[in-house]
Amino acid sequence: MGDTNYIGGIVKVLEVPKHKVLKDNISFTEFRVQFPQFRGSKIINLVFWGKLASDVANYYQVNDYILVEGYLSTINKKPLKKVQVTVLKVFTFVLG
Repeated sequence: MGDTNYIGGIVKVLEVPKHKVLKDNISFTEFRVQFPQFRGSKIINLVFWGKLASDVANYYQVNDYILVEGYLSTINKKPLKKVQVTVLKVFTFVLG
């Protein structure tokens, strides 16, 4: 049986990737994306770690479509519950 919280899908980048470096020289990038396949606003946060974080911050921008694979989790911050995907693989997706 596979991992039940592993997810993959095409998403649209909604904001400029925010790249940060922690005190142990561990870099991460995060930004919000939307699943264009669903009606309504299915917005989630993506988090990238390490070298992948640097690459994503340099190559992707607002309104790009990307194919991501990673682990789904929820973050309970009162009063909202946020959905987050820690991305392991990312691919450029070109429409047309």
